[in-house]
Amino acid sequence: MNCDDYERKPEWMEKRSEYVSNDERLPGTNLSNFRPVKRVLDVIEIFDRVRKKIPSKLLLIGDGPDRSQAEWLAVQKGIHEHVLFLGKQDQIREKLAISDVMLMPSELETFGLAALEGMACEVVPIATRTGGVPEVIEHGVSGFLADVGDVDTMARYAIDLLSDESALRAMGKRARAAAQLKFCSSKIIPLYEDFYRKVLERSAQLAQPSLALRG
Repeated sequence: MNCDDYERKPEWMEKRSEYVSNDERLPGTNLSNFRPVKRVLDVIEIFDRVRKKIPSKLLLIGDGPDRSQAEWLAVQKGIHEHVLFLGKQDQIREKLAISDVMLMPSELETFGLAALEGMACEVVPIATRTGGVPEVIEHGVSGFLADVGDVDTMARYAIDLLSDESALRAMGKRARAAAQLKFCSSKIIPLYEDFYRKVLERSAQLAQPSLALRG
């Protein structure tokens, strides 16, 4: 991942006012496909709990078969005016970067790329402890982890963070630092190149004695 492409750019943050007022928070999520495994209904449940405590709107990026159920659940809970279904987006990073926290209650994630992209944008991930996600998020340091289906705990983490601006921004900075250190291509690719260079040099050194014996 290129961390220069995913970051909290000022020109993107200026567009935040299109979605929320100054006193509102903006939880978001990037569910590329609204399928059961992504548990988009849990996102609505989490936001419903957050909204009861903190003025906020929910930014949902993506589309899929579970969207209609999510829209209906938002209507049932009386929060549909505060849930923004953006559908599929070409410039996900620009929408993602304006969020405060990223809700990821998925039942399964192979790696957690969406969380990593959010972290690079200083958006704190609140995700389920599944698949490769714990390899990306250090609980309590660069984000929070909970069990699948534990919407109460995920909502509590979100409420605590969104209630404390300094804690939110500090964890956002730590999240980006973690993404840069472990996963950004500008740092990782040179390490691979150096490793392969050393392997090739070592192979060449081992080959020299055998060539000398043949001579």
